[in-house]
Amino acid sequence: MDKFELQKLRDLPIEGVAERLGLQVTRHKCLCPFHDDHHASLSFKVSKNTYRCFVCGASGGTIDLVMKCLNKDFLEATRWLGGAPLSSPQGGKPIQSSSPMGEVRRGLFDASRYERFFEHPWLNDEARQFLYDERRLDPRVVRWCRLTSWRDRQGVPWLQIPYYDREGRLVGIQNRNLGAPLSSPQGGKSQYEHSSSPLGEVRRGHPRFRFPQGAECGIYNLPVLNRLKPRDELYITEGCSDCWAMLSAGHKAIAIPSATLLSRKDIELLSTLHSFPEGEAGRGLQFHMFPDRDAPGERLFLQLREVLPSLVHHQLPPDCKDYSEFYLKHELSRN
Repeated sequence: MDKFELQKLRDLPIEGVAERLGLQVTRHKCLCPFHDDHHASLSFKVSKNTYRCFVCGASGGTIDLVMKCLNKDFLEATRWLGGAPLSSPQGGKPIQSSSPMGEVRRGLFDASRYERFFEHPWLNDEARQFLYDERRLDPRVVRWCRLTSWRDRQGVPWLQIPYYDREGRLVGIQNRNLGAPLSSPQGGKSQYEHSSSPLGEVRRGHPRFRFPQGAECGIYNLPVLNRLKPRDELYITEGCSDCWAMLSAGHKAIAIPSATLLSRKDIELLSTLHSFPEGEAGRGLQFHMFPDRDAPGERLFLQLREVLPSLVHHQLPPDCKDYSEFYLKHELSRN
């Protein structure tokens, strides 16, 4: 990697990188993942593209953030930021590192190791509470998306989200933390801390998301594109949660992984949708979006409209920060 490519990685929006790592950034701050934080002590300085925690002292730029959050060395962090699979500098065997499943993972994503987990999805109690009680999702959507769950060796429950390409091949996995065990002072049985947001999401210093090495987590729910017909409406959301809510509301939807990191591969795929065959009435697909009520959400909409000029902007109510919250409020009002 030359100096120019390295500088491009350092110039990636620091808050966008933090979002990709699973951190929730609000007003340039978030909970620090490097200590047991409850008061959003990690601060981002957008003008210098850096972060700093005023409690534990952690600081640096984009590459430093990835190295520390994912426990990677410099080379691994730059390749993670660039979206490339890990391999040895000499071109030999892929580099190995420990996964959150307690396994040894290799640089290239081996779908055959994970496909069986989604053949017969199973939801633990935490997953059911998150998906059905807190998010009020339609069970048919959960089955369509093949969501499943598991526990790691420390007893932490995870929701496992598969990413498929348009042909239905497994290309990536996103693991979402549903709870973090806290050891008792006496070394006894662990308990679970549940510090919830208005949507019931677990907020703590532990990473919210983990990805097996080499996983391609780009546009989510691509198999739905095979069900599109001319004049159909396709909703574009930000993140899996909004996509589940949109599907539960009865719409066909895909999700962009992040408001600040839209890859060239994703843009090329979206451009093919713009040339979708027209129907008898001379109209192709109709594109819609409810951008998050923040600056990154609006920027994402503007980026997408460059690729999809007919993309329709829908405004969320002032009391809803994203479509998931809008959907949940609507579901609660019906009951």
